[in-house]
Amino acid sequence: MREPVTWPVPDKPPAGRIVYAAAHVVADPLGDNTPGSPAAVDWDATLRFRRHLWSHGLRVADAMDTAQRNMGLDWAATKELIRRSAAEARSYGDPATLVACGAGTDHAPEAADLHTITAAYAEQIETVQSAGAGVIVMASRQLAKVADGPKDYHQVYAKLFGLADRPVILHWLGEMFDPQLAGYWGSRDVDAATESFLELIHAHAAAVDGVKVSLLDEEHEVRLRAALPEGVKLYTGDDFNYPSLIRSGSHALLGIFDAIAPAAAAALHALDAGDLDRYDEIFAPTVPLSRKIFETPTYHYKTGIVFLAWLNGHQDAFAMVNGAQSARTLLHLSEVFRLADQAGLLADQELAVRRMTALLAVNGL
Repeated sequence: MREPVTWPVPDKPPAGRIVYAAAHVVADPLGDNTPGSPAAVDWDATLRFRRHLWSHGLRVADAMDTAQRNMGLDWAATKELIRRSAAEARSYGDPATLVACGAGTDHAPEAADLHTITAAYAEQIETVQSAGAGVIVMASRQLAKVADGPKDYHQVYAKLFGLADRPVILHWLGEMFDPQLAGYWGSRDVDAATESFLELIHAHAAAVDGVKVSLLDEEHEVRLRAALPEGVKLYTGDDFNYPSLIRSGSHALLGIFDAIAPAAAAALHALDAGDLDRYDEIFAPTVPLSRKIFETPTYHYKTGIVFLAWLNGHQDAFAMVNGAQSARTLLHLSEVFRLADQAGLLADQELAVRRMTALLAVNGL
């Protein structure tokens, strides 16, 4: 293993970019988190992890796909997560600045028309706003299924903008993260979908703080960023190409920052200081780690995120809601361990080795 790295804890957030880490939830290891069961969450450990992210100057994107929305985190647990996360943020500052939460339609899986889908969105937006957090309008599986072209997306989102008490972040989640979102914005053709997306944003620019784009296509993101109205930010959700995209001007809302928060904070402060060599040096070894965690099937990346949180002592058990800790192979997890070490992201090597050895032993090695 490499020499251990001690990352500095910054005394302020990065200045040049607005950066959110999409945070995972910590499952209660003694709870019934078998597939299909209501989520049993270890709230103390879940909030402790958010304090870890805030301590490194990062904002928190909560109740998103990294927290297993649509993959085990039911609406009851989601509401509690939003409430608790926003309340915890008040110890650090304005929760509307420090935490933004996903609002979607996942609690209404049978919604089959635009009116019902809009009402489902409205309920979740109200939940987020009443907690004091910022709103991220998540992509909706139900809308993807029902919508008949761009006009239906525009109709629903126009109504949602009228419900928000401040500008929102729009989320475009690619089908590699959720196959049920194929054709979002009204077309499976990315260029046609982008045209629809931009038409919506230009028509409602004052209501849009920014857009979070997770398509894993660097060239497309750069073109989209250039086409946004003035004042609308692009938050990269590209867990493959984030160093170059942030370097060239994107802000960030990334699941990988859950796992690499100390290194990400140090790199962003190097960018603030104009030390691009140091910025590149810090981020370079995190990219192979991220690409491994997010390899196909990409939507199982949460398993690698939680695995690293366990190795680093942020939680007591390698357990996930919906039993999702079983979604990756032992060989995959072993490579994640190796790449995390190379990136200097095992905070306590002795603890990490002890836990990795135990996992290998349980699996017969």
